[in-house]
Amino acid sequence: MAGPRSKFIKVKSPDSDYTVVIFDKCDTVVTDPVTGSTIAVPTGGKAKILGEILEELE
Repeated sequence: MAGPRSKFIKVKSPDSDYTVVIFDKCDTVVTDPVTGSTIAVPTGGKAKILGEILEELE
């Protein structure tokens, strides 16, 4: 039996220490509320992650 093909990931903002847990196929732009920098951008499939991936969650 195959497992899920998508997962949640913990991502650190590229401009601060702010971290957020997002779905790897997010459908909205994820931004850092402190600096306003973009953390992830939807692409129609897996999101383009602009921050640092800290951990993959199950």
